Amino acid sequence: MVRSHRFSYRLLFLLLLIFKTTRRLTTADPNDEACLKNLRQNLEDPASNLRNWTNSVFSNPCSGFTSYLPGATCNNGRIYKLSLTNLSLRGTISPFLSNCTNLQSLDLSSNQISGIIPPEIQFLVNLAVLNLSSNQLSGEITPQLALCAYLNVIDLHDNQLSGQIPQQLGLLARLSAFDVSNNKLSGQIPTYLSNRTGNFPRFNASSFIGNKGLYGYPLQEMMMKSKGLSVMAIVGIGLGSGIASLMISFTVFVYG
Repeated sequence: MVRSHRFSYRLLFLLLLIFKTTRRLTTADPNDEACLKNLRQNLEDPASNLRNWTNSVFSNPCSGFTSYLPGATCNNGRIYKLSLTNLSLRGTISPFLSNCTNLQSLDLSSNQISGIIPPEIQFLVNLAVLNLSSNQLSGEITPQLALCAYLNVIDLHDNQLSGQIPQQLGLLARLSAFDVSNNKLSGQIPTYLSNRTGNFPRFNASSFIGNKGLYGYPLQEMMMKSKGLSVMAIVGIGLGSGIASLMISFTVFVYG
């Protein structure tokens, strides 16, 4: 009888342990839940591409490496990648996005998102890829991005960003892709973003074109090459015209 009670207690303890473990695995990290809720609230979705982004899913978006949210990728029960590209999304980027502290990749490109790049992104300390290109973002590029030390990619092309490129971004040692072309940026290109590596700049002119107020290397070199080609073309046209005139004069002389 005593042995039976001991077995019952052990079985009950085991069941409670399993229940607690299962509950821990199926409950969202509170930071991720807050991040997803606020991100969704700030975005307009006229095409209903985020119809499955509901509060019930936010409370349990991941199970291990399985994601229940379209556009989200999970790693060990945490959101580590968000890819919401070309979904006709509008609205703004929530500053509470910073609650997704395990996020390594954020891609909101090719939408109609407006407003600023929230400085709170600095708290995404694991972020390696940031792609906000082809939107309607305005304001300045926040220098706090430099605090995301693992950033490999910053792609902000085709927006309406203004002001200067923060010097601090040049200190991102892992940065291998950088594109701010076709914005409204001004001022000199930061030295550390245009430094030469051998015969090549760290980032070439295509990363900076389409900003009327932006100047410095490597844009300066591209303009010089362009002007050089223009001069050669003019000289060529002049020489060609001279030869043509000479031939016409000779023809008139022979048959005149």
